[in-house]
Amino acid sequence: MAKRIENTKRKKKQVVQQQNQGNSGKIYESAEALQEEIGKTQEFVENNQKTLITGLLVVVGLIVLFFGFKYYQNSQDETAQVELFPAVFYFEKDSLGKALGGDGNSTNGLVAVANDYGMSNAGNLANVYAGVAYLKQGEFDKAIESLKDFSSSDYVVQARVYALLGDAYTEKNDHSEAASYYKKAANYKSNEQFTPGYMMKLALAQELANDKGAAKETYQEIIEKYPSFTDLNLAKKYLGRLGN
Repeated sequence: MAKRIENTKRKKKQVVQQQNQGNSGKIYESAEALQEEIGKTQEFVENNQKTLITGLLVVVGLIVLFFGFKYYQNSQDETAQVELFPAVFYFEKDSLGKALGGDGNSTNGLVAVANDYGMSNAGNLANVYAGVAYLKQGEFDKAIESLKDFSSSDYVVQARVYALLGDAYTEKNDHSEAASYYKKAANYKSNEQFTPGYMMKLALAQELANDKGAAKETYQEIIEKYPSFTDLNLAKKYLGRLGN
């Protein structure tokens, strides 16, 4: 029995060796075969040299462009932050004119920062401050323009900006457009802390847009999904007001 097993193993080993010799063995154990393969590779390179060099240059160019852009973006952001800081100071002091247009000394204002350094993080953030400042001044079209120029992957800030756009359209009595932005705010990375509040605004905008069916669905969703919402009783009250 043991002898039969040993013979079986020996045969398997011979088969494997024959397979290796038939495949990679020809290349790696024969100097002539290896030379032939190297020749094929050299011939391919020579025949496609222009294409290979062009491809390499494109890759190198993209790498240089990426790191060059990152360096430029970082340097722009540092400069923009210097301008943004005093503008935000005026914003917080409710000196909105200086916040937006600058003081002629320490800052050129939020609008200039947003326009001049739009690709930087500070320039991007300046759009939000400018949008809120315009909202406070009652310049709703300018507020909308500034807020639409902002974009972020941050779930708190981006959702808040969508809600601010909803507020601006509400002030313009464009309740359908307001509802669309409140819905964006509510649907953007939903969470228990902020989403139900945005949904309340959405439902009210839907009511004002005479879309009572949609408003009822929104109130119902708040009640079912967010039972710990601080204004839950208010949502129930408004739902009851709409009736069946």
